Amino acid sequence: MATLTEDDLRMFVDAVKHYLKATTGQEPEITSAFLGDDNVTGHEYNGIVSFMGGYSGQILVSMPKGMLHELLIFQHESNITESNLLDAVGEVANTLAGNARKVFGPDLDISVPTRLRGANGITARVRQRPYVITFRWNRHPALVCVDLERR
Repeated sequence: MATLTEDDLRMFVDAVKHYLKATTGQEPEITSAFLGDDNVTGHEYNGIVSFMGGYSGQILVSMPKGMLHELLIFQHESNITESNLLDAVGEVANTLAGNARKVFGPDLDISVPTRLRGANGITARVRQRPYVITFRWNRHPALVCVDLERR
């Protein structure tokens, strides 16, 4: 399998920036980008989208409860339930996957987001060292883990 290019990874960074800027008016600060190990520890709420077709793997969006709570408030959602917090992180993951499809082509098959609660480690599926992009929005740390390879 072929590795992703710097431009491929930049697409995910730009998608996160665009999503938060469009939703809240505040662009996040990218705090680091690095190669993780095979077990990435995230935050409380996780949205995972799997890829098939010309690419194999998954992306994980991991955010703390406080960040998702504030995102829902920005979206004029007053019902801050567990279900809505999970829906919010799933929506962010789904938006990143949709942007990937625009860049990588219509043959890219993407799954419905899986939404998980818990900061347990997420095991890499296709890369021994997945790409991890950390960012901060409105005081809240979050991350995107790109565990994806070209076929």
